[in-house]
Amino acid sequence: MTPSQRELRTFSGLRRIVATLRGPEGCPWDRVQTHRSLRPYLIEEAQEALSAIDEGDPAGLCEELGDLLLEVLLQVQIAEENGDFRLADVIEGIAGKLVRRHPHVFGDAVAETPEAVVDQWDELKQRERGDRSALTGIPLGLPALAYAQAVQRRASRAGFAYETGDQAWEALEEELEEFRAAATPEERADELGDALFALANVARWHGVEAEDALRDTCRGFTHIFRQMENIVADRGIDLTAAPTADKLALWEEAKATA
Repeated sequence: MTPSQRELRTFSGLRRIVATLRGPEGCPWDRVQTHRSLRPYLIEEAQEALSAIDEGDPAGLCEELGDLLLEVLLQVQIAEENGDFRLADVIEGIAGKLVRRHPHVFGDAVAETPEAVVDQWDELKQRERGDRSALTGIPLGLPALAYAQAVQRRASRAGFAYETGDQAWEALEEELEEFRAAATPEERADELGDALFALANVARWHGVEAEDALRDTCRGFTHIFRQMENIVADRGIDLTAAPTADKLALWEEAKATA
């Protein structure tokens, strides 16, 4: 039966649609999906939602959040079918966590600044982890720069960090020198990793999200490069054969019009 317009606007209606898709008379594709087979789509939809945020596109964000919600509900539906957990367990888990981690709102604790809230959150999280490492729970699937800064933040909050930003800069300069001096492909790979990790740490000291900064730069480069491609095509220039000075001049021209 086709859902009514009212059902299309309710959470319960959406849940019924997902359950129908997974049911005996549902969609052949949806019925065979598993937690693992849906993993790429969960990642993709999260990335598309982030892109909509970066582009300042409210309509796009609305659509992408819907796609992301579908992935969450499919995961829950599969778990319910397997008898692993129910949607109520998911909701209770996050609701309880929010109450526990916000004692300054739901209890008598005091945290009057965003920084104090973060410190309190981390302290409560550490208590909940018990004897586990301060690095426990950082998703291995994070992009490398985001992963590096997540590791560094956790290590810093556990007491392992440079005392000043200057020390972080000195470490970066040292790693860059070691990268420059590396003699073999293996050494270069190791030293580049160390240099990128050190650079991410410098960014963290300056309050810069390294992953976001690099993505913004890549987007900017892509936009300017396409402008330059248009100029090159209009003038019949062979970019591969052009002298470096001409390439740089074309880049500056494209940059001025981007």
